[in-house]
Amino acid sequence: MPNTNTRSIAFIGLSVALLAVSAWITIPLGPVPFTMQVFVCTFLLLALEPRESLSAIALYLVLGAVGLPLFSGMSGGIGKIVGPTGGFLWGFLLGGTAAAAVLAIAKERAESLVAQGIAAAVFLLVVYLAGWLQLAAVSGMGLVAAFAAGVAPFILLDVIKIALAVPTAHAVRAGFGARKTAR
Repeated sequence: MPNTNTRSIAFIGLSVALLAVSAWITIPLGPVPFTMQVFVCTFLLLALEPRESLSAIALYLVLGAVGLPLFSGMSGGIGKIVGPTGGFLWGFLLGGTAAAAVLAIAKERAESLVAQGIAAAVFLLVVYLAGWLQLAAVSGMGLVAAFAAGVAPFILLDVIKIALAVPTAHAVRAGFGARKTAR
């Protein structure tokens, strides 16, 4: 059992590091920057156990909120979580929870690429909804303007990211499964 706990802690720590690096890869596109966080979150949600992936996302958010420069542009602080783009950040945790629920409902089909693709799409929709609503509320933009600025420019790129993350995570998970049975 301690070996499993050590492995989980290591995976969570590495996942937080991956999330930080994915946020640092930033291309400004208006009020919401383009990052690789959707790819990494999707990958983590599908490659790790739900407890591990959700713990990593929560820890990433807490560490960033207390001021570590883990968010886009190497920034941090509670202002990022409650600011105009903060909904996208905490949306990762809400979306991850929704994706984990989809996979739990799918049970024996959870290992299929279709179920994982559906979970990834649900994740992205929840992230968009949280980010869109907070962007509108905090910035004073109307819903249409917030959607046009914070969601619409990212849809195609994010669909490509999850289309790449799903098979990548599936392959990694299968590789770890093969190692477990080989022991």
